[in-house]
Amino acid sequence: MKSIIILFIFIISLYSQDIDADLLKKAKAFEKNNNYKEAMQIYKQIALKQYPKQEDFSIKKEEKVSNIEPNKFEKIKKRFYRKHIKRTGDKQTANTLEQMIISDFGLYPYKTNYLLPVTYDTKQREGRDQYETKFQFSIEKPLFYNVFGLNETISFGYTQTSYWQTSEDSAPFRETNYEPEVFVTIPYGNKQSSLKAYKISLLHQSNGQDKEDSRSWNRIYLESYFQYTNLFFVPRIWYRIPESKNSDDNKDIEKYLGYGDITLIYPYKKHTFELKLRNNLRLNEDNKGSAEFNWSFPLPSFLSFANTFGYLQVFTGYGNSLIDYDKHMNKIGIGIAFSR
Repeated sequence: MKSIIILFIFIISLYSQDIDADLLKKAKAFEKNNNYKEAMQIYKQIALKQYPKQEDFSIKKEEKVSNIEPNKFEKIKKRFYRKHIKRTGDKQTANTLEQMIISDFGLYPYKTNYLLPVTYDTKQREGRDQYETKFQFSIEKPLFYNVFGLNETISFGYTQTSYWQTSEDSAPFRETNYEPEVFVTIPYGNKQSSLKAYKISLLHQSNGQDKEDSRSWNRIYLESYFQYTNLFFVPRIWYRIPESKNSDDNKDIEKYLGYGDITLIYPYKKHTFELKLRNNLRLNEDNKGSAEFNWSFPLPSFLSFANTFGYLQVFTGYGNSLIDYDKHMNKIGIGIAFSR
């Protein structure tokens, strides 16, 4: 017992400048009278008074470690700016300099950003290889908030999807689809309501090509977001803005892509499962549609880094890209998703 008490005294002596002198005096008196149990209790009480300081230190240490994780890149850039960049006395110039270094322009991922190094078309088609690379880049820039008093957000979105014939010798880009849009997202209801929000958008889509390969159209669409436990149900309907016959590159596109689609999204642990269904609702021999399944999943630890997931995409039907809107295709691809 004496050896244990001596150990407590040694530990407490490390913090002697903060110890309650009356408690220490009382503990020593118990020890002198061989009341070791009572002395031990007081020494414990004194030691516990010192513990919060150690706890605070450990918390600060953990915070310091978390700040250098990959997903803290924005904090790292801000810290670099504060510690290493010599700033000017002019406020406006300083703000410009900070924006240049930190690159904070309020841009956010919009649709899924992904890279599929290998996709495979089950059918051989003239002028292209069955294997190609596909990638998608999509961002959103919020512009205005609560203009109409509905807690809405008015944003600009841009999505670019490219089909790259990397298996050919010269590796040409077969097609790129460009989708700029301006949209309003309006929250609705509360936790008890199944309807969570809806979106109204003006969308342009084109492939940047000319003559017989040119494709483009403009739409206004309404999209709603419903939640049922972990399942999200996202129906969308659209109206095509009419074009003159001379400038219409794809007069019959609605025959193949219809007037809307439905997306089902189911997150489970670190996985997300997404199914997009489309149909022209023509219940005869002209019935056409498509289905696209996307699965994002965690990568092995030696392959994964911040906000990166494995990505599998399977498509069947019409409208895989603008140039192929009137061709039935079956395609599968696998790669990496950088957002979801």
